Amino acid sequence: MTTKVVRRVLRGLAWSRFVRVSVVGRELVPGSGPVIVASNHISMLDAVFLWGALRRRAVAIAMAELWTWPVVGWLVKRLGQIPVVRRDSESGQEAMSQAERVLRHGGVLIIYPEGRLVTRGEVEPYKPGVAKLALATGIPIVPVGTSGTDRVLPMRKSRGDGPAFDRSQRVTIHFGEPIDPAGFDDPDKLLDHLRQRIEDLRTPDAE
Repeated sequence: MTTKVVRRVLRGLAWSRFVRVSVVGRELVPGSGPVIVASNHISMLDAVFLWGALRRRAVAIAMAELWTWPVVGWLVKRLGQIPVVRRDSESGQEAMSQAERVLRHGGVLIIYPEGRLVTRGEVEPYKPGVAKLALATGIPIVPVGTSGTDRVLPMRKSRGDGPAFDRSQRVTIHFGEPIDPAGFDDPDKLLDHLRQRIEDLRTPDAE
């Protein structure tokens, strides 16, 4: 019920053009069965727009700090999201175990391979978890290029004198063709391919 309500609110905001959102290639996400959805991470709003763009219930791996925030903490608990403490290997392993259970039950898993927010001009190595998970389960990865969310809600250190929230900016969520992990025998090769695919899907004029 919470999922339906939140998604209707998000669609209503998109329909009203409160924020201009374009969704490309949504039909590439399988309508049933397990799938990993992997995207770049440039704003705290990324998961909101990606989750709203999907037509299936999805579970995301997110930073554990969110569970302590007012309202947001309640929401992520209600939506069954998976917390992970950054730079904590035990927490990371537990998150991967929960993620695998989601996939074994035919669910959709959202994951951000960079593991943290990445500002414009930065490059963050992809964490191997997404590749190892795909190779261990044989489940495809749908790459997603997210653009513009960092202009709508920029990180404090990068916005300078600009507005904290700018609803005039356009957001693009671009889904790509699923990547079959069966074509790879090494996590690093899969990660390299995934990064390239995600970068190719990002909208150039939003960068």
